[in-house]
Amino acid sequence: MENLLATGAIVVVVALFGFALYQMTIGDYTVAGMSFLSASIVIYYRENHLVGR
Repeated sequence: MENLLATGAIVVVVALFGFALYQMTIGDYTVAGMSFLSASIVIYYRENHLVGR
């Protein structure tokens, strides 16, 4: 594990996707959408600020 922050960001993304999928199954689409949006922001931040620096 070369970059612990980048690895931690991936763990957060996977947790957010799992939470969003769960929220979709119970019908709370607003929370699911916000979770997907949050995961996208974490991915963007990871790729632009944490990887390769």
